[in-house]
Amino acid sequence: MNKTYITGSGVWTPPNVITNEELVASFNEYVRRFNEKNGAAIAAGEIVALQPSSVEFIEKGSGIKQRYVIDKAGVLDPDRMYPNIPARPNGEISIMAEIAVNAAKLALEAAGRTAAEVDLVIVACANFQRPYPALAIEVQHALGCGGYGYDMNVACSAGTFGIEQAANAIRSGQARCALVLGPEITSGHLEWRDRDCHFIFGDVATAVVIEAEPSGKQTHLWEILGSRAATSFSNNIRNNSGFLDRCEADGRADKRDKLFMQEGRKVFKEVCPMAAEHISTHLAQHGLTPKDVRRFWLHQANLSMNQFITRRLLDRDPTPDEAPIVLDKYANTASAGSIIAFHQNQADLPSGATGLICSFGAGYSIGSHVLRRI
Repeated sequence: MNKTYITGSGVWTPPNVITNEELVASFNEYVRRFNEKNGAAIAAGEIVALQPSSVEFIEKGSGIKQRYVIDKAGVLDPDRMYPNIPARPNGEISIMAEIAVNAAKLALEAAGRTAAEVDLVIVACANFQRPYPALAIEVQHALGCGGYGYDMNVACSAGTFGIEQAANAIRSGQARCALVLGPEITSGHLEWRDRDCHFIFGDVATAVVIEAEPSGKQTHLWEILGSRAATSFSNNIRNNSGFLDRCEADGRADKRDKLFMQEGRKVFKEVCPMAAEHISTHLAQHGLTPKDVRRFWLHQANLSMNQFITRRLLDRDPTPDEAPIVLDKYANTASAGSIIAFHQNQADLPSGATGLICSFGAGYSIGSHVLRRI
């Protein structure tokens, strides 16, 4: 079995930023208009009045301070409150493939590789704009990669699951150089009119290069000592949008359950202990304890979740250096969050340092990788 290495990573960030202040102003104007329009029904008890949001509510509940988005104007328009992303002709590269290509180029440069040397492309993310042709094959074509490609979706764990599949292909000799891409346009599946979740998500694209034989020209080199994945079914995070929507009796595509939905308190209570146990067990398989890990690159969904998990692992509060946070700047970027944390917080670690990437989310699903700096 071949050894596997992460030889490069890349993060492409959209140019548009929405601060909490901007988001709250837009949301509260929507609330004002809704309550004014439905004043009589609210007074009669037929409709429940909407409650405004606040910067304090968002930051206390999540740790998020801003987010990057593909389109800002549509999200902040109180009459619209979702991004404006025009459809592209079939002859043009799709928006998700385009941002994946942008991230891929950055990762390939860091790995010292050309696209022609890649023989496996996996697009692993939480949402896809179409069922087929696979985005991975479109990216493969756009970059000029060889081999084969496919898409996979395990929600917020898609990135770590994708890395596992790429590493397995390399270990078995089926591939020699793989790209795992996470183009996340999460702004498109978020209900921006829902006070409980309107602040959660942001857009980004990530890329990781995985190889059996590093080029020798890479910027950083990490050996993947082992990977672990686990799933357990739950309805507490769900999105029911799909190709059968038009077949439903009422035929409405605007039903609330066709966008991101979650039972946040249940998710926290159930996922956090699962993730801590998953990580601890995975490390033990390699003769390690949490205290042997120099840095944890965790899924970036909620600050309190990450603090809970690392506190349980270390028996104390983690330092920002031990468990870096990027969600304050990026918000929840679904499968991309742990990869952003890794990409932006790994250059300072010395040879021999141990790190762990872990993501967790809908499914439930949890994926992790134990890494050693070379």
